[in-house]
Amino acid sequence: MDELLKMSSKEISRMGVMQKLSEKRMSQQEAASILGIGVRQVKRLLRAYRESGAKGLVSKRRGRASNNRLSEETRQKALDLLRGKYKGFGPTLAQEKLVELEGLQISDERVRQLMIEEGLWKAKKARKLEVHQMRERRACFGELVQVDGSPHDWFEGRAPACSLLVMIDDATGRLGELRFVESESFFSYCQAARGYLTHHGKPVAFYSDKHGVFRVNQPSAGASDALTQFGRAMQELDIQIICANTPQAKGRVERANQTLQDRLPKELRLRGISSWEAGNAYLPKFIQDFNRRFAVAPRSSLDAHRPLAPTDDLTRILTWQETRILSDNLTIQFNKLVYQIQTHRPSYAMRRAPVTVCLDQQDNLQILYKGKPLEFTIFHRQAKQAQVVDNKHLNQAIPNKPAPDHPWRKGFATPLSRSK
Repeated sequence: MDELLKMSSKEISRMGVMQKLSEKRMSQQEAASILGIGVRQVKRLLRAYRESGAKGLVSKRRGRASNNRLSEETRQKALDLLRGKYKGFGPTLAQEKLVELEGLQISDERVRQLMIEEGLWKAKKARKLEVHQMRERRACFGELVQVDGSPHDWFEGRAPACSLLVMIDDATGRLGELRFVESESFFSYCQAARGYLTHHGKPVAFYSDKHGVFRVNQPSAGASDALTQFGRAMQELDIQIICANTPQAKGRVERANQTLQDRLPKELRLRGISSWEAGNAYLPKFIQDFNRRFAVAPRSSLDAHRPLAPTDDLTRILTWQETRILSDNLTIQFNKLVYQIQTHRPSYAMRRAPVTVCLDQQDNLQILYKGKPLEFTIFHRQAKQAQVVDNKHLNQAIPNKPAPDHPWRKGFATPLSRSK
């Protein structure tokens, strides 16, 4: 009785070549070229075909388990961790933790297959390809640093909402600075810039979006070259600010934000971090691990960072600065307060002189005249100006009840009451 064989298309094509070899209608060299194998393998196949016929060409491993199969113990342990400790992790990040922290020998593709089988991961649909003009990385480390802020639920509800400021080098993809802040503001970016400048030095340029911290988006007439406070500070440090026209133009930091939003919250969760302060303390360790995994070598070995000069006083430069003109009485107004300058020199020498008011994040104020601080006292507070209230909040701005000494509470005189 003829035996029914199951053969793959590859094995069927091999059988046709072996038949021609047996009938000497083809040389072994030609057979090796057609099948894409070596002559020695052709000889082994021909020997098996002559001994066992078509059955000799069928793979002996068919129906047997792979030698590289995952053991049932490892598989079950991985699934328990994926359902518990690493719930919500993506396949790549989960595989890293299973290997590095749990000591399991498992590939990222096997983890992905396990998660799909158990319904823990759903393969994403391929998005429509959007074609954008490619831009080559900069050649030198420190030549261009991309800057952005990423608002996200970084602590998964364990801490108030916040933003993460990200500074990443264009040439290498290395994270230079991360910092949790309440919002994207001048002082928060100054904090991040101070950390970056202290650790790496001054880059050639910062590359950002058109956020109001970096660019005056509504310049007044005749002031199209006006600088923001952050722009003024970077100009003093000889660091150029370049604003991207589209998010795709600064794709390096945009893609880094996506990776951070996936990985960083899970790392914070594993370590039980539930506050900005603890998060900021952990970020240097996270940056080191991130750079080890994802950073690339620059095309040039030259480091374009410049060291901070002795004249680069970050404490003064990274403050909110405004210029005021001293009155004849040597007073200025700033932030609804009147400040009286105290000096031992003749008052007429400083009348109408320009001074610089510097305010830091802790509301410490300093008044500079020709780069030197002046002594001052607070003279008095200005009268409160009329409040601008929109229609939605008008009812909250107006008290519902009259004050205790309001004339309405004292009654009104009428003609009848006057005649008595």
